[in-house]
Amino acid sequence: MRRPVLPIDVSSAARALLAVAPAERAALCDRIFAGAAQALRHHDRSGRCCRLWGDGSLSAAARRFALAPEPFCDDPAYLQCTLMVLAMIQAHHSPAAREPAH
Repeated sequence: MRRPVLPIDVSSAARALLAVAPAERAALCDRIFAGAAQALRHHDRSGRCCRLWGDGSLSAAARRFALAPEPFCDDPAYLQCTLMVLAMIQAHHSPAAREPAH
């Protein structure tokens, strides 16, 4: 099962990325998405939130890390972080990502 992605999920993840050096952002983005997926699996099995990663949302996973203050939407670095998050969402929610592995 997948959680719907809300605007706060995108914002929180982008702000977490913005809080680290540009060279660290891709790895942190991967970690946030992996943590959210782990939490969602845990919730699906147990009916409870994961102590480490939260409720399975990107926002909960991102909030494990420091978040940069909320910037204006036209901030160039924030835009880059937001685009990274959106690209990852697109990759995780594409039809190919939903097909079971054989």
